[in-house]
Amino acid sequence: MVITGGQIFDGTSAPAFPGEVVIEGDRIVEVRRGHHPDRHEGHEVLDVPGRTVMPGMIESHSHLTFPSAVGHIDPSFNPPLDVSFFHHIEGFPSELARAERNAKIVLDAGFTSAYSAGSIIEMPVEPVLRDKLRAGVIPGPRFLAAAAERDNHPQRPDGHFVADWQGPESSAAWVHEKAAQGFDSIKFLVSNDDVFTPGGSMITQYSAEELNAAGQAAREENVWLNGHCQSPESVKLAVRAGFRSIYHCTYADAEALDLLEAHKDSVFVSPAPGIIYANVYEGEEFGITREVAESMGSVAALAGMQEIYPEIRKRGIRALIGGDYGFPNNPIGRNARDLQLFVEQLGYSPVDALVAATQYGGQLMGMGDELGLVKAGYLADLLVIDGDPTADVTVLQDADKITHIMQGGSFYKAPATVGA
Repeated sequence: MVITGGQIFDGTSAPAFPGEVVIEGDRIVEVRRGHHPDRHEGHEVLDVPGRTVMPGMIESHSHLTFPSAVGHIDPSFNPPLDVSFFHHIEGFPSELARAERNAKIVLDAGFTSAYSAGSIIEMPVEPVLRDKLRAGVIPGPRFLAAAAERDNHPQRPDGHFVADWQGPESSAAWVHEKAAQGFDSIKFLVSNDDVFTPGGSMITQYSAEELNAAGQAAREENVWLNGHCQSPESVKLAVRAGFRSIYHCTYADAEALDLLEAHKDSVFVSPAPGIIYANVYEGEEFGITREVAESMGSVAALAGMQEIYPEIRKRGIRALIGGDYGFPNNPIGRNARDLQLFVEQLGYSPVDALVAATQYGGQLMGMGDELGLVKAGYLADLLVIDGDPTADVTVLQDADKITHIMQGGSFYKAPATVGA
């Protein structure tokens, strides 16, 4: 197949250019500059004049087990105001069904891959979801599964007390247990959060010994670690312990930034501006007034991101698209709004934001040599956009403007006629 007639954004910081993408099987075999009708004979041809061909987007902070999605708002998971969701969990089949629904919604939004930032409950829903997606029996993104986040409090959410919950041995045992259940990554709540307790974002919950033990266990099991890290110390501990993805980094100090920069070839950061912006500006319908947003730490967190992330960009630290979608004021399916927030709130250019959503996402997935670029040899995970996202990233929020979605060389969405 040849996709021709439009411009190509290849996932790098290079300007978009008029060109053609040649696909064979599940791979891109050639990317040509210019349009070459004389080379189309014998090929299927998709002509996309005035449109942009780009890599499928990659969601770095996905929560496909969370309840709220576009068209399916569930106000019972709206911490700290309402967490009654946990009192009406029906069991594994219903949890899996919701995750499957959300996987399709994410793909419909142009995200052909997703890296999980944690399951909502301690059920192995995500490994089963991942395996069904890989088998092609349900529609959705390429997916890596993450276990429910682990805090370091022996008083568990259901009220029972675990005497040996803390300590290096317990942290390592958690990693071994979750790896055995089939998770690709394990998330630690390295810092607390203002949503859970006043001043929580500056409370670091783990010691260096505990996280280093988790890191060693992860290397033994060949799984990755992800950390919810808001306090400066939590960022430093997670980076030193070998965590792959550092979420938020809201209050990283100069030492933390230096450490992130020193490890920028092995670590990723994910600010998750979607939920923070939604709490500050879009939560009143669900009881999140300005006063509540301040008490949740969202107002301060947005200001912290606005200060920190321009510096992160300048230092070449890989920041990723993904905004904690799955809450009633920030539902799954709006994920592409993160690109707009990167531009308008965090100081990124449209192309910077697109690189974060494509090339860097492929690297996060551990597939940087075959995912996230429009390049010969790469998987043909592609979008065709009616517009120019390199000039205006908001076009990606309109599903109707995403005219074609391709995964592995096959069209998931292709309303236009493809002719010989």
